[in-house]
Amino acid sequence: MKIWILVLLSLSLCIVINCKRYHAHEKVNVIANTVGPYNNPTETYEYYSLPFCSGSSRSRRRHKQDLGETLSGSRKSSTQYELTFLDPVPWRSLCDEYLTASEIQEFKNAIEDDYFFEMFIDDLPMWGYIGEVVHEEFLLGKSIQGARVYLYPHILFTIGYNNDQIVTANVTTDAKRRVDITDSTTGQEVSFSFSVEWIHTPEIKYTDRMKRYVDSTFIPSTFEIHWLSIINSFVLVMLLTAFLTVILMRILKKDFSRYMEVDEEELTEEETGWKMIHGDVFRTPKYLNLFCALVGSGAQIFTTVIILLICVLIGAFKVTKRGALLTSMILIYALSALAGGLVAGRLFKQLKGANWVWNVVLTASLFPIPLSVVFIWVNTVAWNHNSTAAIPLTTIFLILAIFLFVHFPLTIVGAIVGRNITNEYKAPCRTNKVAREIPSINVWYRHPFAQLFMAGFLPFSAIYIELHYIFASIWGHKIYTLFGILFLAFILLTIVTSFITIGLLYFQLAREDHRWWWNVILNGGATGFFIFGYSFFYYYHRSHMNGILQLSFYFGYTGIVSYAFFIMLGFIGFMSSFTFIDYIYGAVKTD
Repeated sequence: MKIWILVLLSLSLCIVINCKRYHAHEKVNVIANTVGPYNNPTETYEYYSLPFCSGSSRSRRRHKQDLGETLSGSRKSSTQYELTFLDPVPWRSLCDEYLTASEIQEFKNAIEDDYFFEMFIDDLPMWGYIGEVVHEEFLLGKSIQGARVYLYPHILFTIGYNNDQIVTANVTTDAKRRVDITDSTTGQEVSFSFSVEWIHTPEIKYTDRMKRYVDSTFIPSTFEIHWLSIINSFVLVMLLTAFLTVILMRILKKDFSRYMEVDEEELTEEETGWKMIHGDVFRTPKYLNLFCALVGSGAQIFTTVIILLICVLIGAFKVTKRGALLTSMILIYALSALAGGLVAGRLFKQLKGANWVWNVVLTASLFPIPLSVVFIWVNTVAWNHNSTAAIPLTTIFLILAIFLFVHFPLTIVGAIVGRNITNEYKAPCRTNKVAREIPSINVWYRHPFAQLFMAGFLPFSAIYIELHYIFASIWGHKIYTLFGILFLAFILLTIVTSFITIGLLYFQLAREDHRWWWNVILNGGATGFFIFGYSFFYYYHRSHMNGILQLSFYFGYTGIVSYAFFIMLGFIGFMSSFTFIDYIYGAVKTD
């Protein structure tokens, strides 16, 4: 399959932005989304799960949202705020609500857990806290004696406009109009109100209105440090890779000169080296069906990542739009099944595998099934907590339909194409009928676990700096937009994984161990174990996340991401190693 075909198909994912233009005094909708604790970004609940003007909730209606927004936990609904274009509002009452003791306690618990809300005006997000706890010795989550809990019933909308378009939107709370709800044993009357301020901002264009969200999260000093850190990592890793390459090439040159001049029958029993196992190195690996499916799934994930990064870099869709990246990733992954089926079907035929239909089924389900298991668990936890992170049944059926009617059929088509365009693989060396005995491992650094550590450490060191920013974006409140750096880091990861896997493979063959097939998969994918290990470090030392809901989402999905990296990098390790072995054994005289 040509990668450019998938690139052209993925361009259809481009999200067209309808530039809304307003007339004077035209109604401007304020959309409420979610509330939740600041430290747990996944733990979100519907805005009206708290008793904000609950008496007027009957007139609320759901706001239209796309697949990505639903998957990211958004649950937009209309509000009672009445805003009209260019009409300032000094003060206006929203509702007078009598909050019972239990409703006061709900607000109090939310404020003590550092809850904040999210709203939208013309698709521009706004955030604000619902209250505050005033006490110097207040401990997060626990109100100690003497702390006062205040609710913010009044909010100020500050909206910037350029001609007839809204370009900025912000919401602030008024501390002067806060209400003391420290005593939750009795109810009290609360007046919810709002104000509106319009500011003319001709310097901000409509097409640039989302940039301020990026600037607020990646200030120039941080951006400079980010670049310096990734360049430092890039130079260090490339030096290590070049050092390893020079050593390996010198050794190979020496081996070639020795093996090309000496016939096989002239080699004495005392001589050792990778040429001695030429009759076993192309022996079909165990569990061939699983092996080919793993390689095919890795090819699919690799294709997905490449196309997704290319689409972001060329601006095929807006990454700042909520859920756009997630929606595109799902659709590109489904389309990339063509690549996964092609690679798996081609390799399965080359290695003379039987029952190719079962291989197609395994290839199509090797990644989605573990993902589904994790999803069922975290979605059940979210449902039990009445969180908006729980995916609705209609969305689940939509994702299932994409898998059954797009992903699975394309895997079959890819496998058929791969089998039809592939001839039986002709190895450079004949395979012996009896497998050669493998020497025992005498030193610790030749042990598979030691090599697994070395194989994962060097590629991980190339991306761990970028990994911190990605985690801060996914499991925090930052908007990640530095995809140019991410693309460079991914290319670096691919190169380093290939070189370290080839290097370890050579030393394995040099000690006459011909069981390389599964080893290159494990060594190539070892970085996935390091990524999962880093997730524990980030959770306990770089974040303040807590609770069973956030813990389930965090470790469940970071585990799946680590598994995806294992499969993808295992594919990279295998392809580079297979090319290396085919070259060195094809370059020497063996018969």
